[in-house]
Amino acid sequence: MRASVGVPFARGLRVFGDRLATVGADGSTLTYRQLADRVDQAVTRLGPTRRLVMILGAAELSDDPEPLVVYLAALAAGHPVLLVGPDDEQARELTAVYRPDVVLARAPEGWRMREHHTGPTRDLHPDLALLLSTSGSTGSAKLVRLSADGVQANAEAIASYLDIRDSDRAPVQLPIHYCYGLSVVNSNLARGAGLLLPEGSVTAERFWTMFREWGATSLHGVPYTFDLLRRIGFEDMDLPLLRYVTQAGGALAPQRIRELARLGRCRGWRFFAMYGQTEATARMAYLPPDLAMTRPESIGRPIPGGSFEIVPDPDQPSQGELVYRGPNVMMGYAENAADLAAGRTVEALTTGDIARRAPDGLYEIVGRASRFVKLFGLRIDLDRTERILAERGLSAACVGTDEQLTVLVTAPGTDQAAAVLATRLRLPPAHVRVLAVEAIPRRPNGKIDYPAVRAWADAHPSGAETSGAHPSGPPAALSPAATSVVRARFARILGHADVPDDATFVGLCGDSLTYVRMSLEIERVLGHLPTAWPTMPVAELERLAAQRDGYTRRPGRRRARGRDGGGTLPARTTGTGTGLIRTVEVNVVLRAVAVVLIVANHVGLFHLLGGAHLLLVVAGWSFARFCLTPGGPGGTGRGAATSRRILRAAGRIAVPSMLWLAWRAARASDVGLSNVALIDNYLRRGVPGYWFVEVLVQVLVLLAALFAIPSVRRWEQRNGFVFALVLLGLALLVNIPTDGVGTFPSAFYVTHGAAWFFMLGWLACRATGTAGRLTVLGIAAATVPGYFGNPTRETVVLVGLAALMFVPRVPLPGAVVALAGGIAGASLYTYLTHYAVYEIALPSLGPLPVLLLCLAIGTGTAAAAERARLSRPRAEHLAAALWRGAVRVGERTARGRRWAVAPPLRAASVGSLAGPILLGQPLTHAFGRLNRPG
Repeated sequence: MRASVGVPFARGLRVFGDRLATVGADGSTLTYRQLADRVDQAVTRLGPTRRLVMILGAAELSDDPEPLVVYLAALAAGHPVLLVGPDDEQARELTAVYRPDVVLARAPEGWRMREHHTGPTRDLHPDLALLLSTSGSTGSAKLVRLSADGVQANAEAIASYLDIRDSDRAPVQLPIHYCYGLSVVNSNLARGAGLLLPEGSVTAERFWTMFREWGATSLHGVPYTFDLLRRIGFEDMDLPLLRYVTQAGGALAPQRIRELARLGRCRGWRFFAMYGQTEATARMAYLPPDLAMTRPESIGRPIPGGSFEIVPDPDQPSQGELVYRGPNVMMGYAENAADLAAGRTVEALTTGDIARRAPDGLYEIVGRASRFVKLFGLRIDLDRTERILAERGLSAACVGTDEQLTVLVTAPGTDQAAAVLATRLRLPPAHVRVLAVEAIPRRPNGKIDYPAVRAWADAHPSGAETSGAHPSGPPAALSPAATSVVRARFARILGHADVPDDATFVGLCGDSLTYVRMSLEIERVLGHLPTAWPTMPVAELERLAAQRDGYTRRPGRRRARGRDGGGTLPARTTGTGTGLIRTVEVNVVLRAVAVVLIVANHVGLFHLLGGAHLLLVVAGWSFARFCLTPGGPGGTGRGAATSRRILRAAGRIAVPSMLWLAWRAARASDVGLSNVALIDNYLRRGVPGYWFVEVLVQVLVLLAALFAIPSVRRWEQRNGFVFALVLLGLALLVNIPTDGVGTFPSAFYVTHGAAWFFMLGWLACRATGTAGRLTVLGIAAATVPGYFGNPTRETVVLVGLAALMFVPRVPLPGAVVALAGGIAGASLYTYLTHYAVYEIALPSLGPLPVLLLCLAIGTGTAAAAERARLSRPRAEHLAAALWRGAVRVGERTARGRRWAVAPPLRAASVGSLAGPILLGQPLTHAFGRLNRPG
């Protein structure tokens, strides 16, 4: 059956010609003409026969707009399209129930469209255009059926009251399988506006860099988005091209609406608070910006073409259930494949909200008509939630508000209930309370006594699990909830006992030293590494982990088949096992390669220089990514906070370095106090080999002083690329008078001669888009060649810089990822210890065994230091760990457990390398305080 008409805005893209249509996170662009060409190609691939198209992982648009292209192709050609998010379990359930004909999913080589259902032609209603999960989807296969006319009408209505223009550019950071995010796409495409497809959330530096460079004119968010915006200092941001800001996906506090409206009035943009449901395609009402200051408690007025009716409550005639009518009302629900052939079954949408109409004609929501709560834009059906738990043998009662879901469950089912709810509801764990009781309170007729349940929930606001004889009696002692794996990793690696829901890696003072281990842990827990994970809240990472855990624990999880073969999904191609391919960020690989190059050169295995200067480039990249990111403390223009953050990063490098060098100075005559003070690259009174640590610490201290000036931080926050470019220029200027000879002290090893490599990495991190990255590469090509007088050394730096910018991730076997991660994470320890190791070991062993020994001592020491840090102060256990790691490796080497060598190296010689670093408790205590987070 052919559809009588597709969706007009999807068929009319070409009319906007060469206007900008999309911009990817990498700066790649498509004009409307080019987008229309790709849509036409996708239409051809879909074929003439009308089919059900499923797009899996529709949230991932930043690196490739293919999901958007196929979505538009389906709308244009009249193929009903089902958008599904990253939830594996929901995807399998929907696939099994609806048996899509075509599935678009991400594969290792990119997005791939494949035939899925090969049965007879199905009956699809001619008006059916779009299928979305319901606002109240709690893991069910219930979908909202939306018509082509409804999709077009809602896009036009939104574009009308927002006054969207073809000169506008809208960031699409909300997932498009969510009706709010999809409405941003539809309404802007309907008017020929540009779509920015950023990488990461609003807390990511790259989001705002793209926002400014491409002239975004709008910003869209759910209530939680505006919490994040407040934390990163949105109020202080200078965004001269911003025209309007929209909010939907749940109620925003009236006071916050008033604050945002006032801010917009001062900054020159308009604020729209909006009301809607998936069942209405998206929007039903909006609060005009000129009323937001005086009527923030109202949902406003119906959108163009829509109307409200209030069905009076007999007990309270002034209010009643809110009913919406308009062309954007859904055709009805679908609960199985046969429902896709049904026509319209709903003419008016009963919203489930109790409302009243004020004398000024605006509508106000005063309560809910049924047992639903709305959290994070999801309307949660409390009765269905109880049924989900009952299916798993758990007796439960659910109550809640628009801020938190509370579940009473009979003990000892709290752990199981929490896991089920995290997987099925996809809510942040901190917003779901599970309280354990011996019996659910019931009325005499046997029905659950919800007032009693709510009373108990109100009496236990802490959110801890509770057990007791009965809710009517006094509560018993609270038992601690199980700590999530993700949160435990954050607490352990970053040294924070308290990790709140909104905490991020950057916000908890993560840096380049902890990044490697944390990224590998996140990839291990999630099965993949989200692009913007350093700025993703812990609660969001927990949600992803819960989804994966719920999927991987199910029997037969690779495939979910019906009898006809429907429901089969592609197996994962990445994983955590050593036999599987895993992706790792290229900076981790570069750090590992650089350390291997440094040690290999020093032990004489080969002569390939450039590793240390490449490490400086990577350090600059990491500095810009972590120390200057808006998601972290001091990231919003507060210069003093940023300065403290930089000093903490310097301390984490300086403290173990100074401890190690203090011991070496006490044992070796060539290591002096200038080494210990990390200034020997200028005084030249000690061993020259530690110049890299000296340069890096000195650069960080200078930058901490610079960023103590608030105006400097504000300038960098507004113009990150230009700021880094200016610093690079200054670093190149101060490099001119340095000695260009490769001996110490030369331009290669003093701070004013080597700092420009750090600035080059910083600039590379700030570059966005292909043009920006090519500009940085051009600058490097003009400055690096000829600098060392060694083309190979210069090539190492240039290739590493290019990889940082153009190859963000590298697929490698799991074993290689683990090895690279271990070496990269221990880069500082390896660099510090290898000089002493090879001096003793090289006379007895060949270069290759010595290289492996240096890497083993470095990585073993780092691992031992981490284990030790969990139970004792860092500086104390660093010393103990150095001793244990060196002795252990030395003993194994001497016994021939690692390599067959002659003559054997005495264990005592290797073991003696690290022991006396203790130097007494006072020194370690003094530096230990500097090296603690916060």
